[in-house]
Amino acid sequence: MKLNEVMAALEAKGSESIKRLLMKHGAKEPFFGVKIGDMKPIAKKLKGEQALALELFATGNGDAQYLAGVIADGRQMTAGQLQTWADTATWAMSSMTAVPWVASEHPEGFNLAIKWIESKNEEVARAGWNTLSALAATIPDADLPVARFGKLLDRMAREMPKATEGVRYAMNNFIISCGTYIAPLGARAIATARKLGKVEIDMGDTDCKVPDAESYIIKSRRGAAVAPKRKTVRC
Repeated sequence: MKLNEVMAALEAKGSESIKRLLMKHGAKEPFFGVKIGDMKPIAKKLKGEQALALELFATGNGDAQYLAGVIADGRQMTAGQLQTWADTATWAMSSMTAVPWVASEHPEGFNLAIKWIESKNEEVARAGWNTLSALAATIPDADLPVARFGKLLDRMAREMPKATEGVRYAMNNFIISCGTYIAPLGARAIATARKLGKVEIDMGDTDCKVPDAESYIIKSRRGAAVAPKRKTVRC
């Protein structure tokens, strides 16, 4: 399929009610309001269409950017392309999903994430923290710079309270991923969560809640010392 055909297919699946719902969660125009479930049949046809994925993300359309993250292979992207995606993600649906999905597959994913978390651009910083979370969930501990992840955990108590709400949410996800998937950092992540206490974030006119990191970690481990690594963080 060509770009214009995919965009037409997305538009046909769009819904005004879904648009209104997503706008409550911070979605920004342009986007059509496509349910994730309705997007999956389109994604199945396009899986691996790398050039098309780049074109889709470049539209700036929120639905197209999410779809791009589903079909792209981060290993085939350049560091420059990943940087462009981080810089042009339109809202959290892109910065906290599509960008981390591909960045975590790339050999430079960790280095890019470390750079992104220092950004004053909220979407870029969110992408950085969620990329680190994705790496924690998918890369074997033996291949992770565990000591550096530990140092990042140590920053949470100092930096989370003064971070923007969007970044604070992503940092909370990072604590959860470290505690759930990185065996040497399990106790440290829970101690960090306890030190921070309840993370207060205004979720607006939505039913969404901020996960309690400690209880979420324990639940995700399902009685084990650590949860098994995931093949992918895509959903």
